[in-house]
Amino acid sequence: MILNFQEARERGGKMFKSGFVSVIGRTNVGKSSMINQLVGEKVAAIANKPQTTRTAIRAIVNRENSQIIFIDTPGIHKPKTKLGNVMVETAFGVVQDVDVIVFMIEATSTEIGKGDQLILDKIKEAKKKTILVINKIDLVEKSHVAEIIDMYQQQYPFVAVIPVSITKKINVEIVLDEIESNLNEGPAYYNVEEYTDQTTRQLVEETIREKALKLLDDEVPHGIFVEVDKIKKSKTMKDQPIFNIDATIYCLRDSHKGIIIGKSGNMLKKIGTYARQDLEKMLGIQVNLKLWVKVKEDWLNNDSLVKKFKLQ
Repeated sequence: MILNFQEARERGGKMFKSGFVSVIGRTNVGKSSMINQLVGEKVAAIANKPQTTRTAIRAIVNRENSQIIFIDTPGIHKPKTKLGNVMVETAFGVVQDVDVIVFMIEATSTEIGKGDQLILDKIKEAKKKTILVINKIDLVEKSHVAEIIDMYQQQYPFVAVIPVSITKKINVEIVLDEIESNLNEGPAYYNVEEYTDQTTRQLVEETIREKALKLLDDEVPHGIFVEVDKIKKSKTMKDQPIFNIDATIYCLRDSHKGIIIGKSGNMLKKIGTYARQDLEKMLGIQVNLKLWVKVKEDWLNNDSLVKKFKLQ
């Protein structure tokens, strides 16, 4: 459903605004966590590991007089595989086509590092309205935050600079206010009931991968991807609706497969249980989830597999 300008005005009583917003930053700065907070729903995978987000994920925030479509992008890093190249290309590709950029950095930094400078250079090329969000302010002194603000404002004329703490929920709502003030008049591109354009299949795959990221040893997670083999809606013996889902976790080598499965299958059971619990909350329906683990060596450099992570 797309509202025209008149319908939007009648609904909100004011000029209705809409637009696309890219959230960009280095790996693990808190981009996905912020988007999930702003949307109020789980739309992006979160784990305390770099490169958790692999694709551009759209998340929709419907406000009284605006619709903001966030595009969460993979973290900027030095790519070492074809997948890494695709992730960085996706992040920078989004910058060219949005209305507003949200550039997130960490308050704990003491200088503009190579990764942040690379992002700044892309922002300068794009010449887009950009909001600088400084995350993790709860970990440093206010004087240090002031120094970082001064350092970055010398680099680019940001339309706003917002110090936040995602974990402490400090100033997060202000980000929405600033974005809305910098959008132009426009229609609602998505139904007001929607909060993401991801399919059920994509949500399932991302949820399973997130649980694996959180539970597995450091050497395993970034060599895995998840594919849903079957997803079918049916009825239980008590005539209740249920999703029957079969999915496969792919990894790089046999030693990783053993770690993912765990002793007596305990790790795989744990991943499945946590994923099922999250999915039932998100989908509002009972879920029967079955997981398998298979080895697919060097898939990170396999063109046919890597292309599934390219920007659509």
